[in-house]
Amino acid sequence: MKINKFVEDLKAKSAAELNEELVAAKKELFNLRFQNATNQLDNTGRIKEVRRNIARIQTVITEKENASK
Repeated sequence: MKINKFVEDLKAKSAAELNEELVAAKKELFNLRFQNATNQLDNTGRIKEVRRNIARIQTVITEKENASK
């Protein structure tokens, strides 16, 4: 249920907002990987969650590009 809400929120955003969201998610993933490498990360499941969110964002971006063609 939470995932569906996230995807619906993404679909309501513009292309520029989606790109900003993508950049922020990639920065978060980098920070999580860095913390994991230095053994400072407590919740390693967050890495998987962020990676999937990046994929969701990219999917919505692709859908919007294909719809505009």
